[in-house]
Amino acid sequence: MQLKNKVVAITGAGQGIGRSIAEMLAAEGANIALIDLKAEALAAAQDACEKLGVKARSYTANVADEAAVDATMAAIAKDFGRLDGLVNNAGITKDAMLIKVKDGEIVSRMSMEQWNAVIGVNLTGVFLCGRAAAEQMIRLGNGGVIVNISSISRAGNAGQTNYSATKAGVIAMATAWATELARYGIRTGSVAPGFTRTEILAAMKPEVLEKALAPVPLKRLGLPEEIAKAVRFIFDNDYFSGRCIDVDGGLRL
Repeated sequence: MQLKNKVVAITGAGQGIGRSIAEMLAAEGANIALIDLKAEALAAAQDACEKLGVKARSYTANVADEAAVDATMAAIAKDFGRLDGLVNNAGITKDAMLIKVKDGEIVSRMSMEQWNAVIGVNLTGVFLCGRAAAEQMIRLGNGGVIVNISSISRAGNAGQTNYSATKAGVIAMATAWATELARYGIRTGSVAPGFTRTEILAAMKPEVLEKALAPVPLKRLGLPEEIAKAVRFIFDNDYFSGRCIDVDGGLRL
């Protein structure tokens, strides 16, 4: 897809990987629809995209809310007159051990609140946004691209039963959509980042971060723009669909 004058919606676009994706696609000439819950972060991201010479608009929405998602995607299509791409980037973590044992006694377990919150945003949210965006793309008849942001944790990571399940699920959804949506000129794909220098990881204690990086062959964190480059590749390559790109410094969990 040639990105100039196309319209791409990005969830979780206010900061981190989402904002880097927005700025990179804007630099290629795409007009950007920024979706997030944080109005202040959205305003800053919108300003950064507009400085690159494209149109950008902000939409405050909860991706786990069906009505809000449908309304947001419809508004984007109306405001811009088209919708050519979606990057499902919004995600949260609520880590916990499945069962925590201390001195031979069970002291806690992953709660339903922790499970449901992560499933709601990371899995249901991707489903809702993908469905609503595909609906608009089909109605408009211009085809499109949908990219789901997964994680190296999709292979299963201790303390992340909920998160790992969602990040495996979004890859499976993109694979299913590649078959279902190809007839409408819509391609799909996934990107699975490893440890990436976002606000969350930057706040980690140095000794904790050092331990996390020890098994990474490249011995450093990934950069948000390096994840964005993988997303851009999926948009650029018209023969790519239904597959996942790992950007993890060689780490395997």
